[in-house]
Amino acid sequence: MNPEKKAPATTGEHTTAGHDHGFTLRKSRSVLPWSLAAIATVVALALGLVVIQQSNRPAVAAGGEAEITRPLKVHYEPAMAGEESLVEFVAEEIAPDYGVEIEAVGIADAVQANRAVAEGQVDATIFEHQWYMKQVAEGNDFDLSTTVEIYQWAFGLYSTRYDAVEDLPDGATVAVPTDLANQGQALWLLEREGLIGLDSDIEPRTAQLKDVVENPRRFDFTEIDLLSMARTLDSVDAALGYTNIFDAGKIGRDQGILFPDPPRTYASWLIVGTDFKDTPETRKLVEVFSDPRFEEYLKTTDNPLVAGVLTPVSEQ
Repeated sequence: MNPEKKAPATTGEHTTAGHDHGFTLRKSRSVLPWSLAAIATVVALALGLVVIQQSNRPAVAAGGEAEITRPLKVHYEPAMAGEESLVEFVAEEIAPDYGVEIEAVGIADAVQANRAVAEGQVDATIFEHQWYMKQVAEGNDFDLSTTVEIYQWAFGLYSTRYDAVEDLPDGATVAVPTDLANQGQALWLLEREGLIGLDSDIEPRTAQLKDVVENPRRFDFTEIDLLSMARTLDSVDAALGYTNIFDAGKIGRDQGILFPDPPRTYASWLIVGTDFKDTPETRKLVEVFSDPRFEEYLKTTDNPLVAGVLTPVSEQ
C-alpha cells in the first residue's frame, strides 16, 4: 500500500520529490531588482572610465585644434641677456593675443639645452642658428628641427688695442671661436672684408683655419671659446664674436672696430624637437614669433640689451 503523498507547497516553498531533508528552500523574489542593480553598477563603472579618459585628453577648441592649457617653455642662453628680453616681450605683448602663456627658461649648457628641446622638456629654443644646431645635434644624436627665422645677432671684430681694422699690425693675433659653426662665420667675415682668402672649393660658412689659403697680413689666429672672448680680449690684438657676448663681459661697443651685416644663413631659428614639430604647441609658437610686432620691436626698441645686438633677419 502506497503511503499518502503530501501535496507540494503552493506558496513560496520548494520540495525535492522523493527526498525529505527536513527543511525547505525558498525562491528569491528579488531576482529582477538584483539584476537591474548589477547592470546599473556596470554602466556606472563604464561611464566612470569614460570620464577619466576624457579628463586626460586635451580640450578641443571650436576650430578643432587642441586647447593649450599649460605654459609653453622657450629657452634662451643666459649669457645673452637680450634673448631673455625677447622672450619676455613676446610673453607679455604677443602671446596673450594668441591665447597662450610663455615661460622663459635659461639653460647655460648648449648640449643640455638642446637635449631638453629634443626630448620635449622645453618646447623650443631661440638661441642658435641652424649650423650650430646641426653641429650639436649630430655630435649628440639629437633630433631637432628648424621652424621659422626670427632674428640675427650682431657679429663683429673687437679690439682694446686698436681703433680700426687698418691699425691692426701685420702678424696681429686674432681670436676666432673654437666651435666650428661660429669659426666659419668669423673667417667668412674676414674674407668678405678682403682680409683673408679661403679655399674656393669649400662653402665659406664651413671654413676652418686650415682653409685659409691667403693671409696677406700674416694674422696669427688663435682659437678661444666663444663665451670667453670678452674676458680674454686684452690678451689678443682682436677677437671675433657676438656683440652680446662682449656686452656681457663689460666690453664697450666703442671697442668694436668692424660690424658688417651678417649673412641671413646665420639667422636665429625657433628650434623644436623633431618629434614635436607638428604639435599644437609648436604651431602656436610659430604663430606667436611670426607676429609682425616681434620684428617691429627689434627695429624700434631702446632696450640696450636688444638694440644694436639682436636685429631683424637680413635680406642677404
